[in-house]
Amino acid sequence: MNLSKLLAEAGISAVQPIRFGSGEFCQLDLSKNNPSLERIDLNDEEQFTAQVFGQLKANGARVGIGGYLEERGLYSRSELFTEDEPRTIHLGIDLWAQAGTAVYAPFKGVVHSFDNRRFHGDYGPVIILEHEEAGLTFYTLYGHLSTMSLHGLYEGKPIRKGEQFASLGAYHENFHWPPHLHFQLIMNMEGFHGDYPGVCKASEKGRYLQNCPNPEFIVMAGIH
Repeated sequence: MNLSKLLAEAGISAVQPIRFGSGEFCQLDLSKNNPSLERIDLNDEEQFTAQVFGQLKANGARVGIGGYLEERGLYSRSELFTEDEPRTIHLGIDLWAQAGTAVYAPFKGVVHSFDNRRFHGDYGPVIILEHEEAGLTFYTLYGHLSTMSLHGLYEGKPIRKGEQFASLGAYHENFHWPPHLHFQLIMNMEGFHGDYPGVCKASEKGRYLQNCPNPEFIVMAGIH
């Protein structure tokens, strides 16, 4: 099954409005191989935020994109990820942008579930949408949102394709991350509600790769 082809034929709207030819976005590297991350305290809001947005400024970009299956050492700053085998593999794509930046639905759908996961390193406000397109049922997850994004939500609430339904949260909201969207494609929620792992262990990479395909084609489809 060529998922990207099927969904492209169904039509994909922008998750965030970015103009492809304008240099508005750049790739960001938050992998364990980036030596610049070793020189800062990732639990220091000012240092971490300055690192991310300094890269955007250096590239003349408004949005930083990247992270799918990126192996990251930065999760060691939170007990959420430090198990016997630490979780280090990022399962979504991050779009780093200013707090308050609008988030739009790439497909029509309904609110599957939502939560405010207030634990250091977690999503903070998170919304999961359920979609039915091209004979498929699948889900998109949006993490690190503003608390206002949860106001008025209810499970089953219809969301139109292209509708702004959320915005990016600030550091203290999203929960201790510089402002960004964690965007993840999920084929089976596996019983999760208001949550789904956004980072996995290296030993689990194969299984999660099947259930969380690369969502880059959705993000890039909305770039003009």
